[in-house]
Amino acid sequence: MIFHSVNELIGHTPLLELSLPVPNGSRILAKLEYLNPGGSIKDRLGQVLIKHGIMNGTIIPGKTTIIEPTAGNTGIGIALAALQYNLPVKLVVPAKFSAEKQALMRALGAEVINTPTKAGMQGATAKALELANKIPGAYVPNQFVNPLNPIAYQRTLGPEILADLGAEPLTAFVAGAGTGGTFAGTAKTLQAVVTPLYTVAVEPEGSILNGGSEHPHRTEGIGVEAIPPFFADVKIDEVQTISDQAAFGAVKQLAREQGLLVGSSSGAALVASMKVAEKLPANSTIVTIFPDGSDRYLSEGIYD
Repeated sequence: MIFHSVNELIGHTPLLELSLPVPNGSRILAKLEYLNPGGSIKDRLGQVLIKHGIMNGTIIPGKTTIIEPTAGNTGIGIALAALQYNLPVKLVVPAKFSAEKQALMRALGAEVINTPTKAGMQGATAKALELANKIPGAYVPNQFVNPLNPIAYQRTLGPEILADLGAEPLTAFVAGAGTGGTFAGTAKTLQAVVTPLYTVAVEPEGSILNGGSEHPHRTEGIGVEAIPPFFADVKIDEVQTISDQAAFGAVKQLAREQGLLVGSSSGAALVASMKVAEKLPANSTIVTIFPDGSDRYLSEGIYD
């Protein structure tokens, strides 16, 4: 098959059964989202945000500047989608996030604007909105509150997982929570078809979903400073809080035992899936998400 645009390559990633010993004879199936062309699950969101904006007239090529607060992957996804329309993109990124992700954003033509690490994503969002007020024709999709965020996954990732499974049973869905869009949108699609379905959101220590105190963590791509608005209408059976040590240990295990070069949020997803398997009936099937690859975290010593 011949493709005519990199955007045609987004989605339809493999669902891989991991060849690891899982408690209770269960199995873990991982959706390998790092195989998207921009290297992460957020390619899906970037494409939807830009296409929808073009279709409804919010984004006008030649007039609109896209400004977005991001930890990196959404910025890469937006920059990738914006290329075909020659849209200028400014991405506001807290300084703590990986140099590789920031380099990839620049490689795709985006301008990267750093904000202080201590201000977190709330500080980056405030800066993005400040810039938008100063730049004529600026548009901030704002993934943290935009209802298209969960819809992007409800319409793409969820149906793909169901198609991948075919007639296979599904017991649990385990996925990381950052903006909450991936978890909420995908879970909503799966819950509409699979009943009962046990749903588990994954966060690092230092995130607040489980009532813990907010503090810095090394695990990137997941973790929240406030409860995502997208969680209001989706059922969450459990929140698993995973330490950086456990997440990074799983990253090394996945590389050495499975040949999977994934980021720390994927490691956290694996650890959480294993913990969930201990509680589920024998021979359960757990689907989880591996959102991005380790190549964008090498400077941070992901394999050290």
